[in-house]
This record gives sequence, structure tokens and C-alpha cells, in this order.
Amino acid sequence: MSTPLTIRRASERGHADHGWLDSHHTFSFADYHDPRHMGFRALRVINDDRVAPGKGFGTHGHRDMEIISYVLDGELGHRDSMGNGSVIRPGEVQRMSAGTGVQHSEMNPSPTRPVHFLQIWILPDRPGHAPGYEQTAFPEAERRGRLRLVASPDGAAGSVTIHQDARMYAGLFDAGEHAVHEVAPGRHAWLHVARGAATVNGVELAAGDAVSTSTPGELAIRGVGAEVLVFDLP
Repeated sequence: MSTPLTIRRASERGHADHGWLDSHHTFSFADYHDPRHMGFRALRVINDDRVAPGKGFGTHGHRDMEIISYVLDGELGHRDSMGNGSVIRPGEVQRMSAGTGVQHSEMNPSPTRPVHFLQIWILPDRPGHAPGYEQTAFPEAERRGRLRLVASPDGAAGSVTIHQDARMYAGLFDAGEHAVHEVAPGRHAWLHVARGAATVNGVELAAGDAVSTSTPGELAIRGVGAEVLVFDLP
């Protein structure tokens, strides 16, 4: 049985244009504050960021947050105080557990091409975890026409491991492709359309749109050039 949905349209999100950074905030963040949208369960931040060539976020600190970076187009350079240095590309998921405290920077290494990525924050199950880092590639074939588990509390199916009883799935859907996510009793779901167009339980969604539910049942997903993230939350 399909489940009723609450819709969050892309046009309703917070927006900040800093020139080098164009960012849309699904939930309250920085100067955007909306008490109706402070997060959803353990999901605290989805920032839809576009960073100009050669620009980025200088070294800054975080603590007690599970931070996931999901690149849609271009490349994102990462360095942190744990000694990690990497470049994140489309199809890769980076998880940084800030824990007791970590410093990091995120830069666009390309001199000519913007980078488009989602910055996702999930509240941990408790404060005080040791900082940690993980980056994993999920081939397109594993996400095509299905929901591929990419983050989980136990690293199931090769997903990155987060300190929370939450699961993140990624899927790619063209015309004729579809998948179903079952929302179990006591669980909650947030679905974000990263790009393209999707239909979820008959609701038409465009890039940046999202739906949520706390009712058990099915999320039936169909897409046209769609990239979709689903968060299954306690």
C-alpha cells in the first residue's frame, strides 16, 4: 500500500548566492532559519551546492555530526586534520564522522569546471565518537533502476558506515525504470530528487523537490533522467 506524502518543493528552500557558491538549503542552515524546517528526524542538512572553478570552503571545524558528500557533477577536493586527502567524483560517497572534532576543507580543484554536490548532515546516535573517514565508489550499474544502499550503521553491502540507525539509498531512473522502498512501522523516510524528474506515489517531483512520510507503506518511484536519494530514518 502506498503511503501519504508531505511535499517539500525546491522553490521553498533557503537560498544563498555568494558568487563563488550557489547553495540551496532544504533545512535551516547558516543565515536561513525556518522553525518549520529544522531537519527531519536524524537528517539535519541537505545543502545543494554549486562551487565555482578553483573556489571552495577553506579549513573549518565540525564536531558530533555524520557528514556525507555526494557529487553530482565535477570533482570535489577534500583534506582534513586526520590526514586524508582525496578527490570525490560522481558515483562516490564520502563519509566524514566529525565526532570529537575535525578540521577539513572542500575545494573545487578544476580551473574551468564548476562542481555540483550535495552536502548531507546526519545527527549521530550519541556525541563523542572518534573522528573517522570513508570514501566508496558505487558504479552506475549498481544504482541503475534500483535503490542501492550507500550508507548504513553496519556497512552492509559495502556501504559507508555512519554512527546512526539510518540508511541512505541512491538510485538512477530513466523512463520505464522503477523501484519501491518499503517504510516499516516505526520508521520514517525522506526522499530527495537530486536531478531530473521523478514520480513518487503519483506525486510529480522535479530536481530539488522532496517528499517525506512517517506512515508505513510503499514509496513507489519512477523517474525520467532522475537521480534520487532515499533516507530511511529512526
